[in-house]
Amino acid sequence: MIVTSVGDYLRARALWCHPADAGLPTTGRRRVPGLRREEVAELAGLSTDYYVRLEQGRADRPSDEVLDALGRALRLGSAERAHLYDLARPPRRATATAAASERGDVLRSTLRQLVEGIPIIPAVIMNDRNDVLAWNRLAAALIADFPNLAPRERNMARRIFLDPDAREIHLDWVEAARTTVGILRMAAGRHPHDPELVHPAGELSLGSETFRKLWPSHHVHEKTHGPKRFRHPTVGDVTLNYETFQVAGAAHHLLAIYTAPPGSPAEQALNFLGSFTASQPTPPTRPRTGPKESRPEPTGATVRTRALEGGARHRGTPADRRRARAHPTRSGYP
Repeated sequence: MIVTSVGDYLRARALWCHPADAGLPTTGRRRVPGLRREEVAELAGLSTDYYVRLEQGRADRPSDEVLDALGRALRLGSAERAHLYDLARPPRRATATAAASERGDVLRSTLRQLVEGIPIIPAVIMNDRNDVLAWNRLAAALIADFPNLAPRERNMARRIFLDPDAREIHLDWVEAARTTVGILRMAAGRHPHDPELVHPAGELSLGSETFRKLWPSHHVHEKTHGPKRFRHPTVGDVTLNYETFQVAGAAHHLLAIYTAPPGSPAEQALNFLGSFTASQPTPPTRPRTGPKESRPEPTGATVRTRALEGGARHRGTPADRRRARAHPTRSGYP
């Protein structure tokens, strides 16, 4: 499902390129959109025969010069070039221990403590499979109830595509869906044999028509910075800016923080959520373990459930949402 060859990627990217953008004439009828094989080869300074062999997987380990030339011909960005390199030089199958280390399953405890200690802005640490490995109170209040989710549910791809409330929470859901697929595509290029990517990708394909349509596009995306809009039931629409930082010494661990412009309504909203969550007991943040990773029975009110009682709707069961609609609490927010 997730394994992609260089040829698959080259063909997909060629379809995205318009001949006019490459300085080629557009006269004559074309059977398919995009660039023909011979046109890509010409733009890259390669023979058509070699390019065909590369597409068909009969050219072993193309050189940096060849890959750079193809990147220029197909007008690839930095993330797309990195993905091309990953596909052209796939890793050997790793041992189970090495694979777990490369996937970034384990997070240093000091990093978790660092994220939890950020008081006034939402912050999470994710790996390149979109697993959320650490979070702080504001992230749990604004994005998802991470402390009360089973480990496999703490994954932003699952939240985006399988959570029925995702379109309500993520106002730019269409773009979020596209970029999420792009992040998973890049991870699949780095770890083509990773079962922790194969199984979720299959599950997302079965559960989401949008994912099924986006995956074959071969779009790739690297999460760096940009705007992000959330809708919270108590504080309303919140527009933030996110920045990401690569965690040193970790396998594709990314620290993402969300900030608001000083004096903005978004900053006021974060201040309100922050003052509320600061008064609550610290929720558990260590991954729960169990033979089936099933969701445990709740032992008490979570941060988001308590937020329902003090000014926010719990995005949980349909009954929770019905109660929230019947008893709005927006008056608790200044």
